Amino acid sequence: MAKNTHAGLDPALKYRLYRFSVWCGVIVLIASTVAFFFLGKLFPPPDPSWGTTEITAFFTENRTRIIWSVIMMAFFAPFFYFFAVITTLQIKRIEGELGLLSLVQLTTGVIAPTGWVYPMSALATGTFRPERNPELLLLISDQFFLTLVGVAFIFSLNLVSIGIAALADRREKPVFPRWFGYANLFMALLFAPGIFVYAFHDGPLAWNGLFALWIPACTFPVWKIMMIVGLLRAVKSEEAEEAAALQAAA
Repeated sequence: MAKNTHAGLDPALKYRLYRFSVWCGVIVLIASTVAFFFLGKLFPPPDPSWGTTEITAFFTENRTRIIWSVIMMAFFAPFFYFFAVITTLQIKRIEGELGLLSLVQLTTGVIAPTGWVYPMSALATGTFRPERNPELLLLISDQFFLTLVGVAFIFSLNLVSIGIAALADRREKPVFPRWFGYANLFMALLFAPGIFVYAFHDGPLAWNGLFALWIPACTFPVWKIMMIVGLLRAVKSEEAEEAAALQAAA
């Protein structure tokens, strides 16, 4: 019997890891929903017009909730790296190698955990010492919400790279359907208004506004579920292709 000299992971293990990476998207979606909406009581957010009295009360009343929501996101947000990388690997199938679109997707994708954990750590700084100066608490609150919502345009570029890749796929059996590409491009537009929070204290483009916050917040779970379904199908098709290639080479 010829010795198997094929390098790399066992295919069964590889595709279990691939599927785990896709399901990490579910882990992050659940964790972020619980941390922001239920545990930390960060949604709906404080009004940008709030002063030191209101913000101090917000930090004081929610101190324990905020601390544990930060811990929760610090633990679960890094699982998004698995999700970002498996997305990159599927775009690589379209490009044939690590190319512009796959690398843009990867580099913008790895920002997502930092885009959660960094502002959350700033929020934890405000709650770490209950005696914190109210003016500093107001500064920290501004930094948290401006950073959390304001980085959304980076995420838009992530979706643009996925959308273009899906539409540019020339394979006989595309990795993603064409509607998947159009959906990512449309959702990229929905996330983009977050960049304007730096200029507005009220209205739909403020950090608690319809266009900057609530539409993107509602779009995110829809996008995540769509991506999970699309990636699971893509991984299944890749596994079938590899199995057929190994059988043909045998």
